[in-house]
Amino acid sequence: MRSNYVKHMPIPWVLAVIVGIPGTIAGQQGSFFPDPFPSTYEPFPSRTTVIENATILTGTGQRIDGGSILMKGGVITVVGTNVNVPTGATVIDASGKWVTPGVIDTHSHLGNYPSPGIESQQDGNEMTDPNTAEVWAEHGVWPQDPGFGYALAGGVTTLQILPGSGNLFGGRGVTLKNVPSRTVQGMKFPNAPHALKMACGENPKRVYGGLGRAPSSAMGNGAGYRMGWIKAQKYLRDWQQWWDSGSVPVDMPERDLQLETLAAVLVGEVRVHNHCYRGDEMVNMINIANEFGYSIASFHHAVSAYKVRDYLAENEICASMWGSGNWGFKLEAWDGIEENVGLVHEAGACAIVHSDSPVEIQRLNQHSAIALRAVREEGIDISYEEAIRWITSNPAKSMGIDGHTGSIEEGKMGDIVIWTGNPFSVYTHAENVFIDGALMYDRNAPDPIIFGDFMVRMDQEVGR
Repeated sequence: MRSNYVKHMPIPWVLAVIVGIPGTIAGQQGSFFPDPFPSTYEPFPSRTTVIENATILTGTGQRIDGGSILMKGGVITVVGTNVNVPTGATVIDASGKWVTPGVIDTHSHLGNYPSPGIESQQDGNEMTDPNTAEVWAEHGVWPQDPGFGYALAGGVTTLQILPGSGNLFGGRGVTLKNVPSRTVQGMKFPNAPHALKMACGENPKRVYGGLGRAPSSAMGNGAGYRMGWIKAQKYLRDWQQWWDSGSVPVDMPERDLQLETLAAVLVGEVRVHNHCYRGDEMVNMINIANEFGYSIASFHHAVSAYKVRDYLAENEICASMWGSGNWGFKLEAWDGIEENVGLVHEAGACAIVHSDSPVEIQRLNQHSAIALRAVREEGIDISYEEAIRWITSNPAKSMGIDGHTGSIEEGKMGDIVIWTGNPFSVYTHAENVFIDGALMYDRNAPDPIIFGDFMVRMDQEVGR
């Protein structure tokens, strides 16, 4: 959704100049605000691979018993019960095992709050102003955080790194491939939209009210959001007027990193991921989004999402929630229930199980099982093939990458997990994890993280 004055804006070449690419037509790049730090990710070496005789949960609501998957060139090329094995292909017999898309976490701080958790590495929260939309999470990610490897062992192939929730506007989040890399750009999911982390509720008013500054109340929170969006609207208008007037360089508006991020939301290029616990506050945020003409991709934590699940479904907004409910650890979490995820799903809204934890990210399948068990006990029958969406295709949808990953479909990236059994069982482990068709984790190998320490050992490792 875009503001009215943005809907009909031409895409001027000058907006490429804003980000330092003079002489380039922004519209030809397909981006209003081109990324100055593009991904340098390259898939690791892969082999043509066939996984046979598996129970496959595709992430589309389908279950295939005795199914097979062919991956070639890093891409899923065939899915079904009758797959021909190409000459020279690696064949994996997955009898008795289950296969799902790679697990996707919408809410992680790995790299920004790495292990060991010492003060000098706390890089996820720029709590110096209620509006820090100018900061980018990727500039604080330490790629060697061992938490990435532990998450890989839990089947996580993609994750969104978000700033913390101390501010009304916390900054940009980034989507990463869960691969070893010397740089964050080497992990960056190619062409994935940025996120804007926003936060409502107790956190911002606690941080700044304690300093004797605004916001110190829910009223101050609301005013702070609206003032930020008003400035962003003016920023876009100023650039539009400059373009319409003939683009005389001497009159070019001054670049503002904070307002660039907010303006990118208004034109639909950056997706809002909104920390928000209470249902009534989620509705307030929906109203503000409608006022300024932007969309909310997902509410995060969303402990009381079940109270406004009809609003979420009607407005096509996802809810990224804890599978265990996370009840009562602060007042705005007082109404948390384990049935939250299932009730949102049952209402036809986009339900997601997220982590917000370097520990829980290792067991997102088990946290989904907690949510599934709770809602089934209330008489709502949700199948495994539907529930697997909570950690695969639904997160991909909220992050704007569902055209590339999140489900086992022909043409999608070969992001695949082979589980030792039913992924909703506490006894099940991720046995093999593929990213773009490359075997990145083998639980049975002496060195399970195949390409750890940046070593490309095609001959020794990939063929296992």
